[in-house]
Amino acid sequence: MRLQNKVALITGSARGMGRAAAELFAREGASIILTDIAEQDGVEVAASICANGGKALFVPANVARAEDVQQLVEAGISAFGTIDILYNNAGIMPTSDTSVLDTSEETWDQIMDVNLKSTFLCCKYVIPHMIEQQRGSIINISSMVVFLGCTVPQEAYGVAKGGLLALTKSLAIQYGPAGIRCNAICPGPINTGLLDHLWTSDEERNRRLSRIPLGRFGQINDIIYFALYLASDESSWTTGSWMTIDGGISSNYF
Repeated sequence: MRLQNKVALITGSARGMGRAAAELFAREGASIILTDIAEQDGVEVAASICANGGKALFVPANVARAEDVQQLVEAGISAFGTIDILYNNAGIMPTSDTSVLDTSEETWDQIMDVNLKSTFLCCKYVIPHMIEQQRGSIINISSMVVFLGCTVPQEAYGVAKGGLLALTKSLAIQYGPAGIRCNAICPGPINTGLLDHLWTSDEERNRRLSRIPLGRFGQINDIIYFALYLASDESSWTTGSWMTIDGGISSNYF
């Protein structure tokens, strides 16, 4: 097992990619601290992991609030004694995020809170424990739109994801001497609920698909198995890096 005896805190882990990552990491031997605002779903995921022989704790939290994150980290440490892996997966992509002219201040602030501030807060309260044990792996989920922009205006989303990439590099430099690694994954379009609102017609879906050299949209496993590598000791000399997993979109000039 690639994560035997490790403890992973995964945000946004009640559904979608976060849930899949939690289940994969548990199968690879990690004890899982799950957190989400979707409490019922989170409890069910934790119960499922435990029923399959794993170890999991669900702590409901709004990870954009410092008090919630403090309590989350304290609960995880109390249950498992340490946190070896921080997987900052929580994120939103609301339809109200459009152009600079049309996006409201409320929408902007909401996206910055969930997609950027939450990662800052989780790092702020987890890193001291990683420093104490002189090891840790932090995985941030950015996006390919950081490099290419987005054909559908999503200004706040792109800015927040760009901030995550900058934070990733900074943390890698600052805390590398303490044995802490920090890396980012930059996915292309993945078949999850977050993208459903972008595919309003078959024509629109096919137009997007035509831009992907590999000829398909990404699947959750395309992302979480690379995250598994970053979480494991196999990536012990990898930090401050980012991987664009987008089916080749970012290499496609046309």
